[in-house]
Amino acid sequence: MPESQSIVHKAATKRGRKRQSLLPILQDIYEHKHVIDEEDMVEVARELDISAAHVYGTATFYSFLETRQSGQFIIRLCKTITCMMHGKNLILQELERILKIKPGQTTPDGLFTLKEANCLGQCHKGPAMLVNDTPHTELTPEKIRDIIDGYRREALKL
Repeated sequence: MPESQSIVHKAATKRGRKRQSLLPILQDIYEHKHVIDEEDMVEVARELDISAAHVYGTATFYSFLETRQSGQFIIRLCKTITCMMHGKNLILQELERILKIKPGQTTPDGLFTLKEANCLGQCHKGPAMLVNDTPHTELTPEKIRDIIDGYRREALKL
């Protein structure tokens, strides 16, 4: 059984084969592979007996599911008005300067992908960002440099 088929089959067995199982299955695939590719989406459609277009629409709608290969560390910078009022644009400029990429891009070494997210639930501590699943709040350009340096050091240990 091909890898995608096996992963999807296990997720569907665990989560059920009803339409409402779609998102939990996609989350399981993403947790396992850190990407949901076309082959995965076709397999999910088969398992749940729904259209591949419906699976694709769901997978691409949610910003915490990736349908393209991303960096080892996915940076999601909050772009709400609250974070903007607390200096989000300065943080974005610093991230772009340090990483030498724009939102939606991945560094050439494959370490970082920079994205903007609608809300991270940290408005009271903005500006905020998530790196993978780790929140970073009350950001300043200086903090950004330290955070990025920390993730670079972590990558060297892996």
